Amino acid sequence: MSDRYDLPPIRIAVCGTSQPDAGTWALAEEVGRRLAQAGAIVYCGGLGGVMEAVCRGARAAQGLTVGVLPGAEAAMANPYVVVPVPTGCGEARNAMLIRCAEAVIAIGGGWGTLSEIALARRAGLMVIGLRTWEQADSVTLVERAGDAAEAVARALEAARQHRGSHGSAVHQPGISPEPV
Repeated sequence: MSDRYDLPPIRIAVCGTSQPDAGTWALAEEVGRRLAQAGAIVYCGGLGGVMEAVCRGARAAQGLTVGVLPGAEAAMANPYVVVPVPTGCGEARNAMLIRCAEAVIAIGGGWGTLSEIALARRAGLMVIGLRTWEQADSVTLVERAGDAAEAVARALEAARQHRGSHGSAVHQPGISPEPV
């Protein structure tokens, strides 16, 4: 009998602008690639922009992507979503997306991204930000990261901490938090 637990992959949600510039697109694609290389499942809103770029990066590294879609049709998903989840809930799907995650990376973004940041903070999740909302009055909205590598490393660590604080085996001695 093995003394190792087979832990499920870490779930990271990535949210951001639907109309990124070339630099933001490249950043999102790198985040997706790095998350997949770390063995994380990439969750997103499943449509275009940052959502498509992060999925494209993840798929280039043979990663698993899940798109939590606003509409009722799976065909709405961008071509890099492996598992489309049609909700028929419109923007309310943002809450479902956040509840699927153990940490969040926000890249760029508008009002929809801001709502996802707020939902994640309300749920007690760490939000790592790249070129996104940072502060409202005296409230820090995201933990700022300088680049994709830092954002991914911090999100993975936050997810591990989240698991540890919720009774997961991740932080028990003798069990590796790395993907199997």
